[in-house]
Amino acid sequence: MSADAIIVGSGPGGSTAAEVLAAAGWSVVLFEKGRNHLIDLDDPTRLLGDFSNDEIKFIDRHFLGPDPFLEPRTFRTGPEDGDRIFAGSVNSIPSTVGGGGTHADGKVPRFLEEDFRMLSTYGPQDGAAVADWPLDYAELEPFYAGAERGIGVSGEAGANPFAAWRSGPYPMPPGPPMYGSTLSAAASELLGLHPYPAPGATNSVFYDGRPPCNNCGFCAFFGCPIHAKGDPVAMLQRALLTGNVELIPETFVSRILTRGDRATGVEYVGPDGVARSMDARHVIVAGGAVETPRLLLLSGFDHPLIGRNLMVHFQTIVVGGFADIDFHGERGRAVTHMHDDALIPDDASRRAAKEAGLPWIRGGMVEHGGPGLPIMEAKHYNWGPGHKRKMRESPYRRHLWGFTMQGEDLPVPTNRVDLDPKVRDVRGFPVARITYRPHRHELVASDHHGPRLAAILETMGAKWTSIVTSPGSRLGPGGRTEGLAPMSRHVMGSVRMGTEPETSVTDAHGRVHGLENVVIADSSVFVTASGYGPTLTLAALAARSASAMVS
Repeated sequence: MSADAIIVGSGPGGSTAAEVLAAAGWSVVLFEKGRNHLIDLDDPTRLLGDFSNDEIKFIDRHFLGPDPFLEPRTFRTGPEDGDRIFAGSVNSIPSTVGGGGTHADGKVPRFLEEDFRMLSTYGPQDGAAVADWPLDYAELEPFYAGAERGIGVSGEAGANPFAAWRSGPYPMPPGPPMYGSTLSAAASELLGLHPYPAPGATNSVFYDGRPPCNNCGFCAFFGCPIHAKGDPVAMLQRALLTGNVELIPETFVSRILTRGDRATGVEYVGPDGVARSMDARHVIVAGGAVETPRLLLLSGFDHPLIGRNLMVHFQTIVVGGFADIDFHGERGRAVTHMHDDALIPDDASRRAAKEAGLPWIRGGMVEHGGPGLPIMEAKHYNWGPGHKRKMRESPYRRHLWGFTMQGEDLPVPTNRVDLDPKVRDVRGFPVARITYRPHRHELVASDHHGPRLAAILETMGAKWTSIVTSPGSRLGPGGRTEGLAPMSRHVMGSVRMGTEPETSVTDAHGRVHGLENVVIADSSVFVTASGYGPTLTLAALAARSASAMVS
């Protein structure tokens, strides 16, 4: 069997590329190593009913994968740790048909114009490979607009005073705000901040044959039972309905086959454990910023930058406890409001940077949100006679509100993905090893912005506040950060794009230097991380790359 294109990974990047190529008449085979709980492959008009409001199923039993015992990753903060200090779940994104989009709470903001020219705008940082992207916002804007229409994004144009220009309105108006967000937004405004309705890949009205969100509360980390989230089921369904796409789940692509300066196809292992191969004119890799460099390394690609400059979002999580407010934080879409003020340098942040000996600092988008659901809450109370009383009083759910800042994470060459020298997955292949330690920029930015977020909660009447980070921000013995790997689920870099093969792995359209028919269509090509969620940008980049392939 042969195809015009093989795509590895069915998440937002792979599904977007599949839709563009299939619409142009290309034959596409889409491989996904996870199971299919999303769409009926025999009748793509029918979306499956496998998702449910079940915390144990999704959080504890790894329903969306990967199972950390069968497909672990390993982690260390640096070579001084030895081969690894941990094996298991390391910032894992779902391994399932639909990829990370299935578990996301659906925030899909665009990047700012300066996010594509960080070096030119802010200058270098010692120890970091800050660089400009090989494209600018204006080049990507039509693809941003197309991705918003394709996914189905709800939002309010003009509500965010810091947003980049846009060529048209959002496809849908914002959905209803969470009760807690109305309070935290009002308090933020009192302190001079600029909250706005978060742009979401969640229907606020009937759109593209799917119903509006019913605000059940099972959004972040869960598949949507009514398929009100359009990312990535909308793109995937349209691609399959062309009849030009075959989706093959539970199949692990283990190697990209090459001859000279071209790829000829892939080797893969199906659910029966048998290794096979398939030919293709083009190979598109959309496995994410950890699994994509892993596949390139398993394939013997030897560019020295493969896996390097891995970025996550350095999260600053600030919560407050309230005595007399029931926020109903377990209801709604997990996040209905954000503010971006921490991304915009001001006099206070410039002073903080100068005092720390840094040229500049930048925070990230701040999500207004409630706590977890009841079972997650139950795990935080001490077991014993008082447990039921705590659950009834619910200080960590009904009376808790807070913020998560998705802080800009600088590209550091020593933060990387490579192959673990000993640990193998259930199929016998080396797993991805993540080596990561935050730059001082992230620690300083968190220390600066965290107390400002706590001040909002105090303005709301919080009796107490707490600030933590992911990963831990304090340095312990030997300069190690406390805690283990970051858990943001926002993973970028590792196969960065650029203009020169010496300083980048791909060109501006995601084509691997020296192998022009191998294209990367996910967040691994990001040059810098911004402080915004990566999904809409990676989908727009995937559409741009696939459109270039067609033309």
